[in-house]
Amino acid sequence: MPQKIPFSTYAVIGTMLFGLFFGAGNLIFPIQMGQLAGTNFWPALIGFLITAIGLPFMGILAIGLSGSNGLRDLANRVHPLFGVVFAMALYLTIGPFFAIPRTATVPFVVGFEPYINPAHTSLYLGLFSFLFFAIVYYFSLNPAKIMDYIGKYLTPAFLVFLFVLIIIAIVKPMGHFGKPTGDYSGLAFITGFKEGYNTMDALASLAFGIVVINAIKSQGITDRKSIAKATWKSGIFAMGLMMLIYGLITYMGASSVSAIGKFDNGGLIFAEVAQYYFGSFGNILLAIIIVLACLKTSIGLITSCSEFFHEVFPKVSYKWFVAILCLVSFIIANFGLTNIIQFAIPVLMFLYPLAIVLILLALCSPLFGNKRSVYAVTMLLTFFVSIFDGYSTLVSSLPGATIALFESIKSFYVNYLPLYDLGLGWILPAVVGAIIGNLWPTRLKKIEIR
Repeated sequence: MPQKIPFSTYAVIGTMLFGLFFGAGNLIFPIQMGQLAGTNFWPALIGFLITAIGLPFMGILAIGLSGSNGLRDLANRVHPLFGVVFAMALYLTIGPFFAIPRTATVPFVVGFEPYINPAHTSLYLGLFSFLFFAIVYYFSLNPAKIMDYIGKYLTPAFLVFLFVLIIIAIVKPMGHFGKPTGDYSGLAFITGFKEGYNTMDALASLAFGIVVINAIKSQGITDRKSIAKATWKSGIFAMGLMMLIYGLITYMGASSVSAIGKFDNGGLIFAEVAQYYFGSFGNILLAIIIVLACLKTSIGLITSCSEFFHEVFPKVSYKWFVAILCLVSFIIANFGLTNIIQFAIPVLMFLYPLAIVLILLALCSPLFGNKRSVYAVTMLLTFFVSIFDGYSTLVSSLPGATIALFESIKSFYVNYLPLYDLGLGWILPAVVGAIIGNLWPTRLKKIEIR
């Protein structure tokens, strides 16, 4: 019999989930999008919300409703080898290679670097990132306490400081929306859709799903239907809060151009907005907001990644993985934010279509009886497009990485594959793969749902 769950439980778990997702990237990307989109605010915001909120919510549901014991278990539906390789690639991306180092570099660049002599930047980045990951290491040692750390303390503190800035910006707007620039002039929806990739939240949702399930179980909720109900209700709470904040931050960016001008990244925009309203105190306020945002997200990522790698390599303890991941993240963080972002985008363009398709397959699996052939063929055809999405993005920043054969295949896709020029060329192959997989005569047993 399903257990009766009080609203307070949904609220605490939902707040924890929000805290896990909402880091510095979730602050800096929508405010910059607002500046660039201008009067095309709504289509850009709607596109952004689909990938920054809709997909993460579906990712949480895919884990919670499918009965999977995490990402690897879900990806095993394609093939056990794919389950290991894809899960490791995703955890390394949202973990020590890109997302976790970014949680240290963003607060440093936004809150501290403007006041440091450029000649000493590397030294202070090293000191700041060392202290940052020392704190993360301490809080990550006890994963059972993650709901208390993030859901009850860090996230509410972060929200208080953030809403002080947002409310002032709404009550006293800086100006009117400007003209859209760049791709936001004619392709605001699609551009906003792809901008949502940068949050990495759809990828993180596949990792955080099991954290949410464990947090629900820690509340004494063990019935499968009750776990599923708690998952989607907590998810709605978290995503509703994120939607509200994304809309307000994007509005703040769109209305800021006439007052502060345009800047190259959202971190600098936030810094100027804070200074515009609060002067030198605004810089302190912003530093607190950014550090809290990054700290709570980093704790969640370290915890999730350490639990995953301990599961794959059980001979190495969870605490050792916490130490190793903190150390690797510290080293990569000191390469600087620009380098981290430059190399992260091609990887995201490669992984995102695969993650989106896997989420959709998991949610739609009852329609095709969980046939492995549907998972395998669909993901294979998606891979043949997504790998070139990643390659194209890499070549745009590193022309020396050009490969003649890949260029020929890319030209074929550009000329003949629908939506490829919009970065959505994987959609048709995925649909075709699902149809072929469903019709494929196979003797493979259907996957049992636990």
